Amino acid sequence: MKILLIMFLSINIFASVKQDILNLYQNQKYESACNIGFSNFRNHNRDEEFLSLYAFSCLKADYIDRLALPIAKLKFSAESRANSAYFSIILMQKKLLYHALVDDYELSELNLPTTDYILSKVFEFYVNLGKHDRRTLYIFDDPDNKKVSYKLYLQKDYKTSKMVIEEYYDTMLVKRHIYW
Repeated sequence: MKILLIMFLSINIFASVKQDILNLYQNQKYESACNIGFSNFRNHNRDEEFLSLYAFSCLKADYIDRLALPIAKLKFSAESRANSAYFSIILMQKKLLYHALVDDYELSELNLPTTDYILSKVFEFYVNLGKHDRRTLYIFDDPDNKKVSYKLYLQKDYKTSKMVIEEYYDTMLVKRHIYW
């Protein structure tokens, strides 16, 4: 009887964590959802719904490096594999764009898949520049919406530089994305 009670409580606790993350995600509290998912990853690393919800929360919170574990675990259904591929593209683009900005790595020869995520858009704009002299600031106008523009630059820190993408509507800053 005790084992049954413990199993029932465990199932409710696990379901509660996933529901909490879903509620936070739906209320656009992506950072909190990502942090709860990160804290509970070990207990749910075989639940692909949990993994996808956790990964999308981290993506929306700009915690791109936290996508690495879900990428490796999402493999048992077509939807999970599609999500894994989507996250993989974004993680790779982040790493390559950072490498290009910090180390002056040439990206113009690359032809990679892309996504609708802001980092992918800016990655494509940067690649489309072709070979160019290094700049401290890149400004890209969105061809789909003339009122939207992006600024890309490095923010120097004493240990490491951070890659910053600022999203503008007209001249108003909408969001600042910081990656390292």
